[in-house]
Amino acid sequence: MTDQPPSSPPETVLHIAERRHWESAESSGESYAMSTRGRTLAEEGFIHCSSDLDQVRTVLKAFYQDVPPSDLVLLTVSAAGLDVRLEPADGRLFPHVYGPIPLSAVIEVRPVPDTR
Repeated sequence: MTDQPPSSPPETVLHIAERRHWESAESSGESYAMSTRGRTLAEEGFIHCSSDLDQVRTVLKAFYQDVPPSDLVLLTVSAAGLDVRLEPADGRLFPHVYGPIPLSAVIEVRPVPDTR
């Protein structure tokens, strides 16, 4: 558990997405509803996100080390209007989005950091 008191969710959150799932949502026009690697929002209950690139790198090392970076994208998501909660995991607070992410909330799609 962290010594920091819970704070307000950030204005934007970052989400590591498998490229194929992001492109599927984008081409269908449906909201994005993958929680994490191989797990849907319905299965997990929320969408895992990160507050900053340091958290992204931690998640990449822990869960995506065997995935080629070209198979992943990093979504920058506006938290405005979304149910974003900062919750403890591994001694840090991580943002979780409760509900699907509308395509209009994704303000940038870029490659994941190549620091694994």
